[in-house]
Amino acid sequence: MPFALVVLVLAAAWRVFTLYVPPLSNFSPVMALAFCAGAYSRNRLMWLAPFAALVLSDLYIDHYYAVVYHYEWTAAAAIVRILCFAAAVGLGIAVSRRRSWLNLLGGALAGSVLFYLVTNTVSWMGDAGYAHDAAGWWQAVTVGHPQFYPTLFFFRNTLASDLLFTGCFALAMEYASLRRGDASLLALKQVRR
Repeated sequence: MPFALVVLVLAAAWRVFTLYVPPLSNFSPVMALAFCAGAYSRNRLMWLAPFAALVLSDLYIDHYYAVVYHYEWTAAAAIVRILCFAAAVGLGIAVSRRRSWLNLLGGALAGSVLFYLVTNTVSWMGDAGYAHDAAGWWQAVTVGHPQFYPTLFFFRNTLASDLLFTGCFALAMEYASLRRGDASLLALKQVRR
């Protein structure tokens, strides 16, 4: 349990740190934590852990955006982010039934794409800076607002971090499973082939 707490604190701190290093924006382990919690943990309390990192870091990030950019995040935007992370836990649970490296890759990829499309579509729907037509939606999911990095840049970082951290967490869980002597599903599948 202490290790899990350290991981959550580091994940939240990393999200805050990336505010000050713009090329790392959206390069975060939190979505991968949510996905892997669903894929590897049967303890439902552990499924809530990534949400603690998300909400705690969001409090600081939302304040930062309000002060620096005069851009206010809404409660609806926070709820949408939380729902996307809940979907990542759900994807992890679905993957846990037939866990393989290919399914882990597919689940992480699906979580990234879902987060990207949902959050940018919601932004397009509620932001007066976008035209509320197909061209405005396309702007929201590709270039975004001119004063920020393009949304495709954020998607690239989200995708890269989700795949990297999912791989790292999955390797750590598989290694821990082997060290405990558990018969991991991934290890069994490799032996049977």
